[in-house]
Amino acid sequence: MKKQHRNVAIVGVGLIGRAWAAIFARAGWNVVLTDPHEPTLKAAPGLIRDELHALAHYGLADDPDGAAARLSIAASLEDAVRDVEFVQENGPELVEEKRSIFAQLDQHAPPDALLVSSTSAIAASRFTEMLPGRTRCLVGHPVNPPHLVPLVELCGAPWTAPETIDRARNIYREIGQVPVTINREINGFVLNRLQGALLAEAFRLVGEGYISAEDLDHTVKDGLGLRWSFLGPFETIELNAPGGIPDYCARYTGFYKELASASAGPEVYQSPNVDRVIAAWPHQPTPERIAALTQRRNQRLAALAAHKAAQTDEASTRQKESKA
Repeated sequence: MKKQHRNVAIVGVGLIGRAWAAIFARAGWNVVLTDPHEPTLKAAPGLIRDELHALAHYGLADDPDGAAARLSIAASLEDAVRDVEFVQENGPELVEEKRSIFAQLDQHAPPDALLVSSTSAIAASRFTEMLPGRTRCLVGHPVNPPHLVPLVELCGAPWTAPETIDRARNIYREIGQVPVTINREINGFVLNRLQGALLAEAFRLVGEGYISAEDLDHTVKDGLGLRWSFLGPFETIELNAPGGIPDYCARYTGFYKELASASAGPEVYQSPNVDRVIAAWPHQPTPERIAALTQRRNQRLAALAAHKAAQTDEASTRQKESKA
């Protein structure tokens, strides 16, 4: 019997939308693309196909041409969402734009389709409150680039149905992402709050001359980041004291209380500090540099994703053999 593919609409096919399209397509879904900017929409299938082949090079996509064949273009948002069970919206980061798009999605998508926004900063309650189908709406905030960094933050509005979150979580798992649930709305969700805390301290340390900008980056990518690629902060501190987390808290929280009491404030993002940080970075953001660094980042993330997948498979095999 022929396999029945599931249908998803990708609304907005810039960088994030194209990444979502690649993720769903490699997982076997039929992917309908739509974007109000015709040149962007026309270019999207070829760019997604290229990305699928790049993923295949690292063993992260089994059949790139078969996945690309599941892509199609819809001339309008209404056509794109007509027969789908999931919508991933990637429009501009403007509340009024989100309200307009979600009003159309709610009107035209099947009543049981999930309506999910990739927004990185706007709570779902700000653009779904007046919708008849607001219980099926939520945020699914990815990390850039989503096809290489699997985390997606799920955050509903107060009226989002629990089963909506459950369905979205299951679908994201099925397509190879790692969903986490934010239990209630908070500005910045969780990932950006963690990133913001580190970034604020980085701006202060560089701006006040404690360390160079490049050495600050080495501190993270050749220090903290190596552990963080496979351990979270709680897993990390569990291993940093003989008695685990309770022991760590007893030993070290006095020191961290001192740091927290004088944490970096909003002034680190203002002049003159921000000017000093910009001056401390010895590279000019030319288009050529940004393009080359983006390619290098994606290649290294793909290699890391492949390594982590292999380690997971190896651990699973060992566990099965130990039970045999």
